Amino acid sequence: MSEKMIRLLRILNLIQSKPGILARELAERCETTERTIYRDLETLSSIAPISNMGHGKGYQFIGDFSLYPLNWDEQEALSFSMLPSIIQPVKHMLPKGFDTAYEKVMATYKKEKKQNDEILKKVTDIIQMGSPAYRQDRTNFMLPIIQAILSKKTIQTIYHTQSRNDTSEREIDPYYLVPREQRFYLVGYCHVAKDIRTFRISHFLDVRMTDQTFDMKDFNIRHYLKNTWSIERGEKKIHFKVKFSPRVARYIKEEELFVIPKLTDNPDGSLLFEVTVNHDREFLNWIYQYGPDTEILEPKEYRDKMKEMLKKWIAVYGRGV
Repeated sequence: MSEKMIRLLRILNLIQSKPGILARELAERCETTERTIYRDLETLSSIAPISNMGHGKGYQFIGDFSLYPLNWDEQEALSFSMLPSIIQPVKHMLPKGFDTAYEKVMATYKKEKKQNDEILKKVTDIIQMGSPAYRQDRTNFMLPIIQAILSKKTIQTIYHTQSRNDTSEREIDPYYLVPREQRFYLVGYCHVAKDIRTFRISHFLDVRMTDQTFDMKDFNIRHYLKNTWSIERGEKKIHFKVKFSPRVARYIKEEELFVIPKLTDNPDGSLLFEVTVNHDREFLNWIYQYGPDTEILEPKEYRDKMKEMLKKWIAVYGRGV
């Protein structure tokens, strides 16, 4: 390969690894004159979308042009970027091609990271979320949260706790996004509570990713949500037996559930539905939607609670408007 061809390839790598690089620095890194660099840039402009961003702003690629694919996480990129300073004392012992090889790798990473960020932005833009009635703004914090999850970075947040009508600042290590009932929830370690907590995304008033990294250690999301009907977790285990009428039995079988039930077909076409959950409210809300097509058989206390609730409903609707 000719000396000029090697220099042209190095210029491409330098521009990709350091967008905005000046002609003066290109000349220094390529060990040639600025006049030669200008001629090389003119040659390269016919094969690569290189743009001069103006006086003192240097050169960079336009659009999605890139050289080589690479897949790194943030920690790997940070480690590799520190390599030149770490090996400085023994740099004179390295092969002559080390600098150019390093430039190629860093150029690839920076371009790929930009493309990944753009893809992530497009994905979060198409996730449409609702907002609580008391909120005037509808800021979507999905992007910084997903970025923090992928890069394992702690987030600094302002969060509204609905049950206490309280707003607080919290540092959270974001572990998982969990979709439930047309909402998104964040499961992560809360530095204030010093425990794993679940946060409703629409209750965040501000989210900022920090430089602090975290380790999930042995956290298991399946174990954390075991026997959880939707998102509310409890300490006790409640075993429900519910009968669904023949009219809705087939629809129940098609429900996409997070807790696996035991289903038994009855001779009359009805369906016996058995499930163990650790919290009752969300499960009861689910069966309420089927009205008279569902009947709680066990536990007896919940069957009795249903009777009392129906009496209250009858009293409400028995009154004149």
